Amino acid sequence: MIELGCRCHPGIPSLLSKKTWKQTILLSFQIVGIVYGQLSTAPLYVFGTMRGIDLAADEEVVYELFSFIFWTLTIISLLKYASIVLKADDEGEGGIVALYSLLCRNAKVGLLPCDRSANQVMLYEEKSSSKIKADSRARRAIEKHKICHYLILFLALFGSCMTIGDAVLTPALSVYSASTGVQRSLTDILKNIFASSQHTQDSVSNALKAYVPVPSACVILVGLFMLQHCGTRKIGIMFGPIITAWLLFVAAVGTYNIFKWDVKIIYKISPIYIYKFITKIDIPRWRLLGSVILCVAGSEAMFADLGHFSKKSIKIAFICLIYPLLLLCYAGQAAYISKNLTAPDFNHLSQSMPDHCKHLYIVLSLLSSAVGSQATITACFSIINQCLALNCFPRVKVIHTSKTINGQIYIPDVNWLLMIFSLTVTIGFRDIVKIGNATALAIICGMLVTTSLMSLIIALYWEKDLMVSACFLLCFGFLEAAYLSACLLQFHKGSWYLVVLLAVSMTVMLSWHYGTMKKYKFDLQNKVSTEWLIDISPGLGISRVPGIGFIYTDIVAGIPAFFSHFITNLPAFHQVLILVSFKSIPVPYVPESERYLIGRIGPKDYKIYRCIVRSGYCDHIRDTGDFEEKIIRSIGEFISIEQNDIESMVCPDERMIFVGHRTVDGNALVPLDDLDSSSMGQSQVNNESQISPVDESLESSSGCKKRKKVRFMLPHNSPKMQVSVRKELLELIDARESGSAYFLGQSHLVVRDGSNFLKRFLIMVYRFSEKNCREPPVALKIPHAALVEVGVICTI
Repeated sequence: MIELGCRCHPGIPSLLSKKTWKQTILLSFQIVGIVYGQLSTAPLYVFGTMRGIDLAADEEVVYELFSFIFWTLTIISLLKYASIVLKADDEGEGGIVALYSLLCRNAKVGLLPCDRSANQVMLYEEKSSSKIKADSRARRAIEKHKICHYLILFLALFGSCMTIGDAVLTPALSVYSASTGVQRSLTDILKNIFASSQHTQDSVSNALKAYVPVPSACVILVGLFMLQHCGTRKIGIMFGPIITAWLLFVAAVGTYNIFKWDVKIIYKISPIYIYKFITKIDIPRWRLLGSVILCVAGSEAMFADLGHFSKKSIKIAFICLIYPLLLLCYAGQAAYISKNLTAPDFNHLSQSMPDHCKHLYIVLSLLSSAVGSQATITACFSIINQCLALNCFPRVKVIHTSKTINGQIYIPDVNWLLMIFSLTVTIGFRDIVKIGNATALAIICGMLVTTSLMSLIIALYWEKDLMVSACFLLCFGFLEAAYLSACLLQFHKGSWYLVVLLAVSMTVMLSWHYGTMKKYKFDLQNKVSTEWLIDISPGLGISRVPGIGFIYTDIVAGIPAFFSHFITNLPAFHQVLILVSFKSIPVPYVPESERYLIGRIGPKDYKIYRCIVRSGYCDHIRDTGDFEEKIIRSIGEFISIEQNDIESMVCPDERMIFVGHRTVDGNALVPLDDLDSSSMGQSQVNNESQISPVDESLESSSGCKKRKKVRFMLPHNSPKMQVSVRKELLELIDARESGSAYFLGQSHLVVRDGSNFLKRFLIMVYRFSEKNCREPPVALKIPHAALVEVGVICTI
């Protein structure tokens, strides 16, 4: 029995804490369908992407390639990923960004838009420093040279782009190869039916070639991407049994072919055959290795999808189920090919099927080919969501399909783009070999990135000897570099398409990161001190209007330039001001008790607060409708504990304190449900409707259930509450009842005259991406009527 676990949001109990055997079996289907779909359907195209003319020369070539497949699966999938890479998880999360996050915290190589003061305030450097046990020479060298920071970031983005490219190419490859196999199987069946008429056979064969592979592949691809909105759990329940049945079927057929065609094929796994292949190497034979690497397609998903399941479950499922069944399948296919070198299309999996199994093969291959693409699509969603948190991808809408399992997401815009590109590949190439060449290049490049980052993890995070890190890099890197050279030989035969995808995705990522960094540096250089706001208020005759003003800014110290520009021209601001900053730090999750960092700016009479909201790259905090209530409640908690918790101050100048809705002896604000309270008067209900008039209209227009509005009151019995605290809390409640306004700066990047072409091009791409973002800068369901946007020109 395979025990499966899931990575859940902190504070939410795991669904598997009390799992029965039925739940375990159900989740076993999910992991097979989601994580191992691509790896399980690789037999559809591994031998099929090899040119028959290169295989037909000698059966020894088939034996040598089978030996390569066995050892590649064993070394890369079993040894590298299942045994080593899975151990380098970032608090249960995997993937390229998880490795980059570990390096950011343990080698200080991060290039996130945070200044020194932000790092000190948010405390993630001090928190992670406990893991740094020794200041090694390698760590000092990497931290000292800025070029190393940029190189590591480039590797992380490059690996992310390879994941995106794999998500485009793998669906097209697996589905088209299955459709081609169906066409060949149907041709064989119909030839037997019309055995007496050669003319009819030719007509049927031509009709099937024209109307089966491409149209059926396109229909399956559209259906696959349309199912993505259902979420990982529902898809896993649907897809798990399909992949399980497929694996058992191909393993059974493989066992049948072994005994029928060549029982001694099991001895061909000897490394001697690899040596024979290398001694007779030439360019045509070396190109064949570009197809061999496809046998480990999906191994990267074992690590990338780690956030959905536990390490133990992924490892046990691979060792006990996936690995042996795949070896039986490849052995049976190699045995069939070695004895049928003169048959037409002998290297396609469909041809090795016994006649009485071809009908079942048609059904299972079409279904499993669609399922096999799920692992890459899921990994693509995860990697883009992580890049969003690290400001390396334009803002897109992320939908969390599970309320308990935090890693299960769906990104509509990315999903439809992947579908369009996959259809383009299928219709444009119409050739399994060309699509396979591009897919192989994406797979091996992603693996090389993981190998490079893992060697740094071994030295800097695990703190192993440099020789251990070098051995890991040389052993796995040398093998993968050999496969990379074979893939590059096929550059003109399909691999060039991956380079086009890489150029587009890398340009978007780099330009977004570059533009974000430039805007942040501009805000840092043009911010004004908090003393300026306090000192200038009497001189300008600034008036305080009722209500709360939320000022959203990226900086965590000082006053943003756009707000100083606003009050200089319009000398008035609200009774209560709250400066809100969202800061993503290189950790997967931030617990609720460490998420809100609250401080005071200036004297108490000014009622100006700062709220820093810390989040990890897997957290989703901006798509909640009660965010305003959470901030106000946190500030109420800060006011209540401020006097008695001086020791917890992070920054004495602004008196910052971590708050996490802790119990404060009944001295904080008490949330009161507006809809269930009978003590509230009609005037207060009217005030409530003024706070967020747009929310109700949106909810009524969408037909959703009306969201309850949270209001606050002081506790009835609070004898320990000081008079000054009670007064400030009452003023905060009154300000919220008067309504809220949201101030957001709109920085427009302008390139200075005389700038080079590269800077102009990056800024141009950034501005285009920013104008076409599907999500606002602050995705908090802000009422449009209460939003004030202040434009600022940033000249760089």
